[in-house]
Amino acid sequence: MCDLLFSAFRIRRNEANNNGFLKSHEMSKILFLSWFDRSTIKHLRLPFSFFLMPVFLFALSQAANVHWDTTVIAFVILHLFVFPSSNGYNSYQDRDTTSIGGLKHPPKVSRNLFRVTLLMDMVAVAAGFLVSPMFSSFIFIFILVSRAYSYRNVRLKKYAVIGFLTVFLFQGAFVYLMAYSAISHYSFVNLFTMNNIICMSVASFFIGSIYPLTQIYQHEADKRDGVISISYKLGYNGTFVFSAILFSIATVFLYYYFNLKHQQVALVLFIILMLPVIIDLSVWFKKVRKNTDNANFENTMKMNLLTSIFMNLFFLVLILNNHYTWF
Repeated sequence: MCDLLFSAFRIRRNEANNNGFLKSHEMSKILFLSWFDRSTIKHLRLPFSFFLMPVFLFALSQAANVHWDTTVIAFVILHLFVFPSSNGYNSYQDRDTTSIGGLKHPPKVSRNLFRVTLLMDMVAVAAGFLVSPMFSSFIFIFILVSRAYSYRNVRLKKYAVIGFLTVFLFQGAFVYLMAYSAISHYSFVNLFTMNNIICMSVASFFIGSIYPLTQIYQHEADKRDGVISISYKLGYNGTFVFSAILFSIATVFLYYYFNLKHQQVALVLFIILMLPVIIDLSVWFKKVRKNTDNANFENTMKMNLLTSIFMNLFFLVLILNNHYTWF
């Protein structure tokens, strides 16, 4: 009888322990999921990754040897983890109440946003090893620079030239380098061929031409936050002129590159696809010269979307050509 009672007690105790463990596990899971509240998800600005996609597609279009498994993994890591995390961390540090890239009315940020960006960064670095240790190292460097750009105690973005050069180099040339290393599996030294250096330059000048225009509607908000952007330094008219100069330099590099590869038709296609962007920017510039109120969030996002659509389309055509040799 005593044995039966003892056995029954032990079974009940085990059930209680198991239930306690399950409840604790479920609570942890619920707590973890609670980080992803509506405000946090909005501040990650996942659709904004579309605007950063052309550099990756450019690298893919120029890779002689494509490892599709690591290419897909790298694309997911960068566009669903690294870039959104960077957006979120920037929002966490800025705590904007006025329009920011991709959000006209940004909601109030919470500590959850910081936790989620930290989690996404750790996942990105760990997942990078599925591609290669070098790719994981590149991700880690990009994250560090991205944090230095936004972090209040460093805040590279508050300096006009340094902030611009950070974006110019790391969202352009460095992202191209990261992508190419994942796509082609080359060693670090072999990544710096003449062709790749030209392509990295093209990527940086294209990013550099767009970046000041994305700041043009934030002059006053940035100034109140102690940030002196390159666009603020240049002024409204100067921003358009500066962007046009960088875009022209990128086009010259592209012309030189396609000449080396005997793909002159590719440059013609680029110019044709960029015509709607050039026309839209020219019309916008004319409006801003008449009234600076036209340097607003809506026009900036329209420019971003139009540029990204045609850039992505161009590089998708180049990717197809890389396999089917259309021209």
